Amino acid sequence: MIAVTGASGKLGHWVIQHLLKKVPASQIVAIVRNPAKAEDLKKLGVSVRKGDYDQADSWSQALEGISRLLLISSSEVGKRHTQHETVIQAAKKAQVRHIAYTSILKADVSSLILAKEHLATEQSLRQSGIPFTLLRNGWYLENHTENLAPALEYGAIHGAAKDGKFSSASRSDFAQAAATVLTSEGHENKVYELAGDTSFTLSELADAVSKKANKSVSYQDHSFEDFKKILMQVGLPEGFAAILADSDVGASKGELHSDSKDLSKLINRPTTPLAEALQAAIK
Repeated sequence: MIAVTGASGKLGHWVIQHLLKKVPASQIVAIVRNPAKAEDLKKLGVSVRKGDYDQADSWSQALEGISRLLLISSSEVGKRHTQHETVIQAAKKAQVRHIAYTSILKADVSSLILAKEHLATEQSLRQSGIPFTLLRNGWYLENHTENLAPALEYGAIHGAAKDGKFSSASRSDFAQAAATVLTSEGHENKVYELAGDTSFTLSELADAVSKKANKSVSYQDHSFEDFKKILMQVGLPEGFAAILADSDVGASKGELHSDSKDLSKLINRPTTPLAEALQAAIK
C-alpha cells in the first residue's frame, strides 16, 4: 500500500492523480487532517484516513499496512520539523519500508529560512533507519502565476530577487516525480534536486506576462524590508511576508536556480514551460 500525507492539499491532489495512472486506487491511501474534506478522493476509490501532524496518536492507524509513504511537508512553518518527526517515528513503528519526502532545492547548502526545517527533517529521516528518498523541490510555477491579478491591474510584479533565476516547474511535474519514486524501484537513499528545465528572472516573467496579457507589466525590485512591507500591506502576516521576501533574496543569490535534470528524467518528459503555465493562468 502507498500512502500520501497532506493528500487534500494542492500538491497532494496532484500526486494522487498521478498515482492513479500507475496503480489501482485500492492500493492508495490518502492521509488527511480532516477526512470530510476528501470526499472527492473517496469517490475515486482511494482510501481516506485521518492523520493529524499535531496528534501523534492518529498515525498508528493511519499508517497501518503501509509499505511506501510520501511525506508531504507541513505548511506550518516553525512547527514543521516537530510535525514531520511525529510521522517518521510512527512510520518506524508501523514498519513502513520507504519514505519519500518533499524537501526544498539545495536544502543542505541553502540559506533560505524555509530550508532549515527541511534540512532538519532530512536528518531525521537519515537517522530513522528507514530507506528514504529526498525530493528537493524547486519553486512551483504556480507561485508565479496564481496571483497575477494585482500585477495585471497595476502593471507591476514586485519582488526582491534582482536578476536571480528561478528554475520553476509545475505542481503536476513535482507530483509526477513523487508518483514515479513511489511506484518504481531503485530510489532508496537517493537525493533528487528537482528543478524546471528552463529558468527565468522576475523581469523575464514580467515580459512574458506582458506578452500573454497584451498589457504592459514591469518588474519592480525592492530591498528585503521594502518587499516585506509590500506583502504585509496586501494582507500577509509579518512572519509569512518575511519568509517570502527572504526566498526572493535567496533567489537573487542563485538558491532557487539549478541546472539539474533530475526532474525531467524522473517524469520522462520536459518540464512544464512558463508559457504553458501562463496560458492556463491568463484567460
